[in-house]
Formats: sequence, structure tokens, C-alpha cells
Amino acid sequence: MAIEVEKVIEVIVTVGSLPAAIQPDDDIYDAGFSSIRALQLLTELEDKFNVTLPDDKFSLARTPRALSALIEERAS
Repeated sequence: MAIEVEKVIEVIVTVGSLPAAIQPDDDIYDAGFSSIRALQLLTELEDKFNVTLPDDKFSLARTPRALSALIEERAS
């Protein structure tokens, strides 16, 4: 199952209330994503893609591309 990075970016921008779409390799926290919203992002990604993401791996996946790869890994 290929996870489109754009779909992950949509969730990040919505949850993080970011003013503009970020690029696949941008660090979401450097782009203005609040660490306070990380739990909400984790929950939204798990719900949208029907996966369980381990906290330790989630916290290391700081870009949309890394999050997409993690979701894809957990979905298979």
C-alpha cells in the first residue's frame, strides 16, 4: 500500500494549523508545527490510515516523507 506524501501533508497542515503546505522533506517542527499538537497528529494519522504508530518511531519521523514511510511500514 503506497501512502501518498501529499495526504500526510494535508493532515499535518490541518492539525498543525500551518499557513501553507510544507514540502515532503521539511522538518514539520521547523515549519511551525507545535509539539503540543503531536499527540493529535499521531491520532489523526492512525485514524486516517488505519495503523498503529509506535511513539518512539513517530517522534523520530519529523518530515512528511518519513511519516509516510512509517505509515507504509506499519500498514504492511
